[in-house]
Amino acid sequence: MVLDLARRMAASAEGLTLEDMMRETDSARRTAERLRDAVLVLFPQTEEVSDPPYKRWRIRGGLSAFEQAPTAEELVELSKAAQGLRATGEPSRANSLEGLERKLKSAVRSTTLNRLAPDLEALVRAETLAVQAGPRASADEVVLAEVRRAVLAGQPLGFIYSRPGAEARRRVMTPCGLMFGRANYLVAAEPDGGAIKTFRLDRMSAVKAEPGVATPPADFDLQVFAGQSFGIYQDAIEDVVLKITPEGAPEARGWRWHPTQDVEDQPDGSVVVRFRASGMRELAWHLFTWGEQVEIIQPARLKAVMAGELQAAQRALERSQA
Repeated sequence: MVLDLARRMAASAEGLTLEDMMRETDSARRTAERLRDAVLVLFPQTEEVSDPPYKRWRIRGGLSAFEQAPTAEELVELSKAAQGLRATGEPSRANSLEGLERKLKSAVRSTTLNRLAPDLEALVRAETLAVQAGPRASADEVVLAEVRRAVLAGQPLGFIYSRPGAEARRRVMTPCGLMFGRANYLVAAEPDGGAIKTFRLDRMSAVKAEPGVATPPADFDLQVFAGQSFGIYQDAIEDVVLKITPEGAPEARGWRWHPTQDVEDQPDGSVVVRFRASGMRELAWHLFTWGEQVEIIQPARLKAVMAGELQAAQRALERSQA
């Protein structure tokens, strides 16, 4: 734990406060103080930085290659993350992780690499990723580069957006961030502090950072925004209540439904799941996988969306049987 804290100090440009150390190590104040003191003994190059009303500690110049040598488990997880991105159609993001993997290996002593090689090879053979059916995400390298450039420079982002059944439109938006998932989205605000909207990256073309200044709304938080939806699509936020039968209860208890979820056991062995989210269509699609094990208590809009999806599926089945 001492070495891990030292790595965190070396990885922070501004340094860590004692409160940061407590949070990073999930420990009480006195324990964090003992860990800090141990780092000061082992790494005398540690600096104390005054940042009233706090004090910060950092290790400038980084740690030695021996102290930073990755484990076989860390390297295989990095490799699997790159494989997963490539398998789902994201070569540019996969290339970034593979480049990081090469840099890490090149910074490690050959003797350490020779020691890691057998374990790494065994883990690579023993583990793989199961690619699930779903939209094939796309993150074009040029599009990503332009979006990131606009975000870092605080500039407006111009692009042509094309949706099925709608005429392509030229848009100029304030970029707020990117969301990666089953599909990849730009999150952007209308100029002059307007509504926050999402745009699929694979439907954007002629993407270019525009002259000028574009700052996201001061109260905007990308993590909070992403957490409002069951999936990606954002619409009205609803209070969702689902009841899972006793047969499905064990799986439901271990299921991550939503960041705001509350799972309540019932006397009959069933569970009631409550959370607040938007994206009722994506939720309805997910509920299909639970079959007869789930009952929608509320909202009424989710029931209506579910009924509509069932009717559409029934019509498609009838056409295939005609």
